Amino acid sequence: MTTVFLSGSRKIGRIAPEVRGRLENMVQKGLTIVTGDANGADKAMQSCLHELGYSDVTVYYVGAAPRNNVGSWPTRNVVTDAKLQGRDFYAQKDREMAKVADLGFVLWDGKSSGSVQNMLSLVAHKKAVVVYVAPEKQFYNVRTEDELVDLLSSCDDETLNDIGRKIALPDRLKKAHRTQQAFNL
Repeated sequence: MTTVFLSGSRKIGRIAPEVRGRLENMVQKGLTIVTGDANGADKAMQSCLHELGYSDVTVYYVGAAPRNNVGSWPTRNVVTDAKLQGRDFYAQKDREMAKVADLGFVLWDGKSSGSVQNMLSLVAHKKAVVVYVAPEKQFYNVRTEDELVDLLSSCDDETLNDIGRKIALPDRLKKAHRTQQAFNL
């Protein structure tokens, strides 16, 4: 059975019709879905799956209880180091989902470093990722770090610098970004 890791930006609170179509397709194919419990894209996709009456969903969470479990699906608590906080704390469940999934589906606002981290984790595990870039209303298939670097290289300098401050970006992206900045002088 194919398992899909659904994730996305917390600033995406609604499902676009084209994204709903992809989720409906996953349901029709009977794919196993793992997703997080965050507000934003996680909760919006949970709501859509619940509306579709889908049951093959597991909600991963860290801490005492899931923040969101719209469909009252089975849950998986990922035990973390109690000293971790913020992004590092919540990223533990995402890393676990990247390991168990066969592929990823990411709703990205074009700025979220957490979504980029999930893409990087999936690609590092040699798993394909379908990325929906919400501002463009466009889907991208990402299978390799090179393809992810290509996708991210379209970001503006401020966005790339912000993401780079929050997570470790591939060295090739940093070099390409520095080269592009030099040409823009």
